[in-house]
Amino acid sequence: MKEKLEKLLENSYSPYSNFRVSSIVVMKDGQEFSGVNVENASYGATICAERSAILNAISSGYKKHDFESLYVMCDSNQVSTCCMICRQVILEFFESDKTIICMNRDGQEKTYTVSELCPHPFNQEDLK
Repeated sequence: MKEKLEKLLENSYSPYSNFRVSSIVVMKDGQEFSGVNVENASYGATICAERSAILNAISSGYKKHDFESLYVMCDSNQVSTCCMICRQVILEFFESDKTIICMNRDGQEKTYTVSELCPHPFNQEDLK
């Protein structure tokens, strides 16, 4: 997976932060969908690699709970985790025991379950 993520980093559009991120979501049936961060001069219009990959899967017909794992690589020396907006999207589509694997370009990684990454979820129960 490391090599695929490294190759994807080349597709990142990050002229403002120069912080490239790539992501691959793996579905329960083994299908993979990729994403990269795409920045915008209007920062709020920026989309993260994690959401890009997840939305790619949804656009291809996958549904909530079809997701198995998510791999994220930041072009950085440290292993970074997903931003809070991405964590909320992960909560929407992944079951709490599924894995999120975060890594740096050197291949160092940290693995979390969704419930570890998002210990206090906001979900449909909060809307009642």
